[in-house]
Amino acid sequence: MYKNNHHHEMHGFLDVLKWKWQTLGQSPRVVDLPMGENDPEYLRKNGKEPTLTWIGHSSFLLQFDGYNILTDPHLTDRASPLSWIGPKRVMPPGLALDKLPEIDLVLISHNHYDHLDRPTILRLYEQQSPNPPQFMVPLGVKQWFENEGIHTVTELGWWDQTNYKKFKLTAVPAQHFSGRGLGDQNETLWAGWVLKSGSFSYYFAGDSGYSEDFKEIGRRLGPFDLSTIPIGAYEPRWFMEVVHVDPEEAVRIHQEVGSRFSVGMHWGTFLLADEDMDDPPRRLQKALKNHEISIDDFITLKHGETLKLDFLF
Repeated sequence: MYKNNHHHEMHGFLDVLKWKWQTLGQSPRVVDLPMGENDPEYLRKNGKEPTLTWIGHSSFLLQFDGYNILTDPHLTDRASPLSWIGPKRVMPPGLALDKLPEIDLVLISHNHYDHLDRPTILRLYEQQSPNPPQFMVPLGVKQWFENEGIHTVTELGWWDQTNYKKFKLTAVPAQHFSGRGLGDQNETLWAGWVLKSGSFSYYFAGDSGYSEDFKEIGRRLGPFDLSTIPIGAYEPRWFMEVVHVDPEEAVRIHQEVGSRFSVGMHWGTFLLADEDMDDPPRRLQKALKNHEISIDDFITLKHGETLKLDFLF
């Protein structure tokens, strides 16, 4: 059974009941967020220009030097083992599965249903046969893929490194937990990922509460040109703070890992907590101003928006 690096009290079933009882009859405000624009044909053919496209939640398409990289791809309607119940998308995917370019590499942070989506993974694998992507996963998650007949998988523990083509990848700590059922909690690891190629460095923070891990990541592997950092699913704090950072903590992470430019994720796609759907970007901007950091250094994207990254080079 895996554990976080820094001691904290995890919440159990009774705490879930307490949370739900306290918020009985309440629900976060749902907002019809504007969709961003992208050009799937351009993304398919793009072999030179670095770009970042937010698909939604923690799913990004990163294009760099002719390679296409996905993080935690989730492009279906529910974050659930069942198609008829469980957290439902409130915003459509910013890029449909059949509009994706051919994917080279997929980074998986952990096995929760909003980060490891079976229908998306299987369709992605099938539509790219016989040249499937390479999947990078934390320890213990490889078996899930092999059970689905997918063998292009590498699993790493925290601080382990491997190479893929021109990239060096490192699995790094996060403060979270894992599990897809009632009896498998923390039987597989959770992680963030650092990807480096030449002078370019990218940090995908995965899903995490705040801990001293981020300072260590910055010391060992920073600074980073680009980071994608969670900013949502943080209320109520007494329940969520152990496993989900809020925007103020996200700004601390941005600073502690030494990120030149960061993009917020894990918000505005599934209603997983009690804050209003559009609250994370507002609080992020306020936190940046409080820390005297330019609001251009840590931004949010619209679902589907493609950001050209030439300014990083």
